[in-house]
Parts: sequence; structure tokens; C-alpha cells
Amino acid sequence: MARVPATAVHRIRRASGTLARYYRSLRPRPSAELVPPSNPWLRALGMIAVVLLGTWLGLLVVGNVRVPVGPMNTTMALRPSLTGGTKINVSPLGALELNSHKAPLRLDVNVDQLDPVRAQALVDHPERISGLQEEITHDVEHGTLDLAVRSCIAVVAGATALGLAVYRRPGRALAAGGLALTLLAASGATAYATWNPKSVLEPKFSGLLSSAPSLVGNARSIVTEFNVYQEELARLVTNVTKLYDVTSTLPAYEPDPTTIRVLHVSDIHLNPASWKIIASLVAQYKIDVIVDSGDTMDHGTAAENGFLDPIADLGAPYIWVRGNHDSRTTQRYLEHMKNVHVLDDGKAVTVAGLRFAGIGDPQFTPDRSVVPGGDRSEELAGARLAAALSDQKAAGTPVDIAIAHEPTAARQTDGEVPLVLAGHLHHEGTEIMQYGTRLRIEGSTGGSGLRAVEHEYPAPIEASVLYMDKDTRRLQAWDEIRLGGLGQTTAEVARHLAEENQPGTSPTPGATPPSATPGGSPAASPARTGASRTPAAP
Repeated sequence: MARVPATAVHRIRRASGTLARYYRSLRPRPSAELVPPSNPWLRALGMIAVVLLGTWLGLLVVGNVRVPVGPMNTTMALRPSLTGGTKINVSPLGALELNSHKAPLRLDVNVDQLDPVRAQALVDHPERISGLQEEITHDVEHGTLDLAVRSCIAVVAGATALGLAVYRRPGRALAAGGLALTLLAASGATAYATWNPKSVLEPKFSGLLSSAPSLVGNARSIVTEFNVYQEELARLVTNVTKLYDVTSTLPAYEPDPTTIRVLHVSDIHLNPASWKIIASLVAQYKIDVIVDSGDTMDHGTAAENGFLDPIADLGAPYIWVRGNHDSRTTQRYLEHMKNVHVLDDGKAVTVAGLRFAGIGDPQFTPDRSVVPGGDRSEELAGARLAAALSDQKAAGTPVDIAIAHEPTAARQTDGEVPLVLAGHLHHEGTEIMQYGTRLRIEGSTGGSGLRAVEHEYPAPIEASVLYMDKDTRRLQAWDEIRLGGLGQTTAEVARHLAEENQPGTSPTPGATPPSATPGGSPAASPARTGASRTPAAP
């Protein structure tokens, strides 16, 4: 066999390489737009999106746990949330919300149905009610543990499955599952660190359960008789059957004769529906006195005076101060009305065991008959009210509640009275001012009146029930009542306790007992005593 020369072999190899390069050049190359991004920040954002979406899908699909709690069957679930907290849905009665924790997770508890066997057992053996609280506690702890385990499995499975579908790499998918588990653990640690066991004392009710404050008793019993409060909760559980049948058979509210109930309304602005709502609240909450912090009218004309006539039939004494939409004509009309107390220029009156003092708004804005003076005129009016409060205190008849329409005026009374009420802003608010006076600002009880139709969403109708201790004349608690505005049918009631009345806290520093100071009003602090209380010339 003849040998091929080396030069020929070299030529053949070179020709083969050239041919191979030619064929490779004919293959289609991927477009630059299809090349995956190499930016590490974009890859990190993509992984975060996969983890969050997978976690949400996992919790949504397999993150629910059915748990028997006492005589009820419930479903517990964790849901992503910006505010956290706990929401208990009692269909068809409504919902109960608790500010139990701050975390990106909310605990949802749905009361699905009543177990007739377990409920009948409680009816047949009432002695078991004494141990019902321990049984419910055990059920909730067991359900929470099951929910934690299932949630861990749900988030890992959801993130891993989505990661595998997106990246098609087991390593990246497992990384997504691990990050999801870390996120859940961090959220759980945040919830544990911000856990608020006292949130049960300040629930927010909606739906038919908006009447639920009557279930937990009055403000004094919540603070001083916490055991009774727990028993009432257990009694509520045993009455679930009746709740589903007839909501009116809820345990009745037992009025406490030592608690004075004050209904605070403001900024009605000629809404005729407000009188029906106020009358209903007076009857439902057994109101002792109504306080209106102004802007009852819209233009303050004599033609509007007839709108005020239903006040005489509301069922409780009515205390009123002038707002910037109320004229002197309006004030004179009310001064001659039965059962109405008009307060102005620091005038004080005792109604339902409490002493009130107030001042009308110095500005009348609808027709500019009084030139608006801005905050300066409000500050001067507030200074006159503070001076009157100081004089009342010096005379041994301290005022318990001061009233002004504008919060700027109300703030001038800081240190002279335990509680001052205002309105004007059309949204509620509460603050403790520098020298210890609590300022309560009420929303619009008229849903901003005719202005309700000027905006895309109607303003809510707001009012508050203040629970005052008869002995100390101090605010114990208050219920914020919020009704849907024009065309809406929602209702919410949120209960709040004054800080000094929270279980486990001491009385407000500097507070004097009723025997030392008539009315239980606090003495002025040393820093405030030296301040001048003489108002500037108007």
C-alpha cells in the first residue's frame, strides 16, 4: 500500500478545517435580544419576585388549617399583609379585627360552622363551661402550631415549584424555597416581637357585630373585673347557636350606674339623617348627655333654624358650642330651646354629674360678616377659655370637659382641664398634649353634609361614645362609631381604653384623688403654673 505524502495529509486536514468553519458559519446565531441579562441586580430582583409570588401561591393553595375551637369549626390561614393583625370572620354576622402584631403577615380566622354535637354537650352539661376557656386556649395553641408547620411546607413548596418552572434548574429552585422559608421565619419573629396581648381590649367590629361593645361590658368592668370579662367571652361562645338564629339574643348590655356616657358629635352640616342616627345611639348606649362641638348648620341663616327642632326629642341633654358655620342667629335660637345648654365665652354648666365649659368659634365664614382671623383669632379664643377654666379651678369648681370647635383653640387649654373636645377637621383624632390634657377631635356626624356629594367617595358619618368615671370624672374608654356615608351601609365600632386605664399600668402621674381636688381634676403642673394665663386683648 502506497504511503500518502505528509504534505498531502496536511492539505487534507486544512481543507477539512476550512469546510467545518464554513458549515458553522451557516448556523443561525441567537439574537442579542434573546440573550438572558447578565446584570446581577436584575437576576436578584427576578429571584425576589419568584420567592414572593411562590410564597403567596403556597399560602393561598395549601396554607389553610381547619381547627375545632370549643363548639365551633374554624379555618386558620396566614395571608400577606402590609399592616399585620388578626381578623376573625363570623359569617354572616361580620368581622372582628385586632391589632395583635405588626408583620407582613395577617392571621385570618374564619368561623365556618357550629358543631351541633359539641354545642349540645355544653347545653346538657353546663358545668363544662368553667373549663371552656382552657379548652379553647388549648385548641387555639394546637391550631397555631399546625398552621405554622403547614405554612412552612406551603411557602417552601410554592417557591420551589415556581422556581423550577421559571429557571428549570434544581439548584435555583431550592434556593428560592430556602429564601421563602427564611422570609416566613423573619415574619414570624417580627410578629412575636411586636405581639400585643392587650389588643383584645381594643377590638374593631364591623357588620352586625358593630353592636358587640355591649358584649364586653362597660369600661370599668374591663379594667377592674377582667375575670368577669373572660367569663363573658366564654358565655359568648356558648351562645353561638342563638347568634346564628337571632342576632338580638346576644347577651344584653348591663348598664353600670357609676359610668357616665357622653355622646360626642360634630359638623352635622344640615344633614337631616344625623338626628335619627343620634337618637338611635342615645337609646342603644343609654347616653346621659350629648356634646355638639359646632358646625351644626351650613350657612347659619334664620331659614335654617327649623332644622334644629329635633334636638328637643333626642332623649338626652344637649350641650352646644358655635362653629364657624353657625351664626349668632343660630345660637340665639338654641338658647331658647328646651333641654339645650349653649356654652360661650367660657361659660360652665353641670350636666349629668359632669362640669362642662366651652367657647364659640370667633370666626363666621359663610358670609364673611366676621372677618376671618385665622389661627391667631382661634388662639385668642382658646386663651379666653383657658382663663375661664383657671378661674373655675380657683373657685373650687374645676371643669371636667372643655369644648371648642377649632382644635387650635382647644389646644390652648392644655394643663387646665383633663379632657377637651373639638371638631372642624371632619376626621377623628386623639392626642395627649404637652401638659397632660387629652384632645379628642370628632369627625363629621353629618358625613360632611351636602359636601358628601362633591367627592368620588362619600365621607363617613362619625361619632364617639365617651365613658366617664362618676367618681373621678375621668375618661375611662371611648367607642369610635363609623357609619358608611351617602349610599353606603357599612358600620364599624372600635373601642379604645385610656392609657392610664390599661391593665397593669399605674394612674396618670400627678393625678389627685377626688377627695383632694373636687371633681378629680389634676392640679396644674409646676411648669404650667408659672405660665401666664391672661388672654391678650381681642
